[in-house]
Amino acid sequence: MPARLLILFAHPGLQKSRVHRVLMNAAAALAGVTFHDLCERYPDFYIDVKAEQALLLEHDAIIFQHPFYWYSAPAIVKEWQDQVLQYGFAYGQGGTALRGKITLSVLSTGGSEESYRADTADHFTVRRLLAPFEQTARHCGMDYLAPCVFHGADGLDDAGLAGIVNEYVRLITALRDGTLNRAAARNCERLNADLSRIISNGAAA
Repeated sequence: MPARLLILFAHPGLQKSRVHRVLMNAAAALAGVTFHDLCERYPDFYIDVKAEQALLLEHDAIIFQHPFYWYSAPAIVKEWQDQVLQYGFAYGQGGTALRGKITLSVLSTGGSEESYRADTADHFTVRRLLAPFEQTARHCGMDYLAPCVFHGADGLDDAGLAGIVNEYVRLITALRDGTLNRAAARNCERLNADLSRIISNGAAA
């Protein structure tokens, strides 16, 4: 049975973003995907906790999609985490609602992949910088996968945009249809560095 995917999207400057607009349109057109724009839904940052928790319960995979702001996420994502991932729901006594659900991040960066290394000014890989997301997922009993990172987003031409849309749709479709090798996806640095290998191996726990 196809998985149900929830994309939690956050981009305060969406009107200026070529990359996330095309990714948003591609995701919203896919069957089995719920595209949820947090900035549009909560311009005042007042999160409807019960509604968000209900959405989480209805889906099998939770994807955080956003630009990589200061090595993290736009503020609405942190507010969402702080409010929605409550004791007794996401963790702690009786907090098993998210256990076993898949989660990952889909990010865009202005910098190149080569800039995210120990010997550069950014000093860490993107995956290491996402350690708080990974640990939050583990604390909630979720299956955390490596991020999908689109580097150099500011300089992409039309062909480059078409390329990342293709990668994105392939990833989302594989997650939905159960053809992503989850064991491989847990242990790599960046999912879309070698997406063909991760998908072609078929589903694996």
